[in-house]
This record gives sequence, C-alpha cells and structure tokens, in this order.
Amino acid sequence: MRKLRVLVLLHPDLMPPDTLKGASKKDIQEWKTEYDVISTLRKLGHEVIPLGVQDELKPIRDTFEEWKPNIVFNLLEQFHGEAAYDQNVASYLELLRVPYTGCNPRGLMLSRGKDLSKKLVTYHRIPVPKFTVYPLRRKVRGTSKMGFPLIVKSLSEDASLGIAQASVVDSEEKLVERVEFIHERIGTAAIAEQFIDGRELYVGVIGNDRLQALPVWELEFGDLEKGGSRVATEKVKHDPEYQLRHEILQGPAENLTPEQEAMIQKYAKRIYKTLELDGYARIDFRLGMDGKPYFLEANPNPEIAKIEEFASAAEFAGIEYPELITRILNLGLKRTH
Repeated sequence: MRKLRVLVLLHPDLMPPDTLKGASKKDIQEWKTEYDVISTLRKLGHEVIPLGVQDELKPIRDTFEEWKPNIVFNLLEQFHGEAAYDQNVASYLELLRVPYTGCNPRGLMLSRGKDLSKKLVTYHRIPVPKFTVYPLRRKVRGTSKMGFPLIVKSLSEDASLGIAQASVVDSEEKLVERVEFIHERIGTAAIAEQFIDGRELYVGVIGNDRLQALPVWELEFGDLEKGGSRVATEKVKHDPEYQLRHEILQGPAENLTPEQEAMIQKYAKRIYKTLELDGYARIDFRLGMDGKPYFLEANPNPEIAKIEEFASAAEFAGIEYPELITRILNLGLKRTH
C-alpha cells in the first residue's frame, strides 16, 4: 500500500501519548483504541496527524485545507457531547469530498435508533426480542403486554451506557422505575425489550459491497452467572479489574453447531446490508434457550483496540492487526459516495 497522509479524528480527552512508558493500566484503558490505531498507522509508514474534535468542525476544514490528507481515520463516537451527532461529522467529511474510514451517515442513523433498526431487521425475518419504546416527556405507564423479565435500555446510547443489573426488571413497578432512570439520568427515550437470558454473541463484519463475517465471538460472564442475570453492563464490558475479578472472558464461541454458526454469520451480513452499513461494524446477538439467535443491536465503528472483540476475532480469522488497519483504510478509500 502506498504511504498516505492520514488525519485521525478523535475526542480531545482521548489523545494518546507517543509511548506507553509511564502510563497506568487505567490511563491506557481510556485511549487504547486511539493509541493502537495511531501507532500502527505510523509503523506502517503513513504520515499521521491526530486531531481532537469536540464541538467545532472548523479545525477539520482548516487541517484539510492546509495539509490535504489522503484520508480521514474517523474515531469519533460523539460530537458536541451527543453520540447521535457522530453522523453529522461523517456527513461533513462527505461534503468536503475527503475519503474517510468507518460507516457512512445513513448507516450511522439507521443503526442508532434501536427501535428503527429492530423494525427493519424484523421485516427481513430475523428474530428480534419484542419491545416497547417510552419517549421522553411522556407519562410512563408500567403496563406491559410482553410479560417479564424485561431489560430497559437507552433508545440511542451505546457502550452499555445506563445498563446495570437493575436494568432487568420483573414487575411493572420496577419497569416504571427503570424507565424513569433512563429518562432522568441518561436523558434519552427508553426501550424495554424481552430479556433473552442466553449467550451473548458478537459478529464483526467488514466490507462495503463484498462482506466478510468474522468468527462468532462470545462474552462469557464468569462467576456473575451464579448470582444474577447475564447482563453486559458497563463494568462487564469496559472495566478490566472487574473482568479479572469475576473471570469475565471474551473469545471464539464454542459448542455452536456448524448450522448455528453459519446462520448467525448469515444474519449478521443481512443486518449489515439492511441497515446500509459499510466500513466495519459489530452485530450483537443473544442465543436464546430455544436455539434462536436474536438480534440486539448493530454497532458501526466499534472499538478496534487490539484487545477488543473485533480485532481479536479478526486475528483469530488470520487477519493480523496491521492488516486489519490497512483493510479499513482501503475500504475508506474505495467507498463510492
């Protein structure tokens, strides 16, 4: 691959140092993706400028005009403090006519709303938990025709924001309480869906038109399974000390039949196309006790630190990390607007 000028967009608080020397595990956890991507791009011989972007687009335009990057590596997950605004940054890059990595604005929008994405996926005959949406500034009524248990989440936030063991509710009183928590503490509409108490499975998909589904990956809940529901809380997903303490692991999903694995990967690619995703994404499922894989949500531009699920699954499939970063760059360069 020819050497490129790569502008890396990231949140200013996640600007990584040039070296890991002197950094604590807690520090590294905050900006591990940014460090891995930038350091790998440089090792591949590319010229890299990281740019912190928070609430202004002008720095992007100024850097673009002065430096003329060949491509933008987009690691932004929010803008103006709002996760939903990430699509606007991608739209701005398209207006500048500069190639960029990751998902297009339409795919970001379609996958952001958990209700909309589930409706679209249901149309394509993929199993989805039954759900109800509780809009902001509406009186919360606890009557549920879906039965219990239910899990209550933010309708639009990702990274397990607002999800805890208390998110799984077994009564109308607890349902109302948790919906009000999402409204007041997270500041978004809430979605309550049937809680599928099964295996937590992830499938990475990479590609624009020709898609590759990575091996099915599993989040194993360790000793948490003994004392509570299998819930992928913020701590379960993002706290290394908590993961170590409770023996929470991630790795290739074992004991799936070849038919199950093929079906889950087929569903993942169909969902990817249905939601008009491109670049790379992670599709989340729960494998129910009935043997069905239920679609939970799609995550465009997931974390791609070396130790995270996406890169780990890619490596298991024979795609080393530098090759993964190169493939993501090439997909950005080849995208047709």
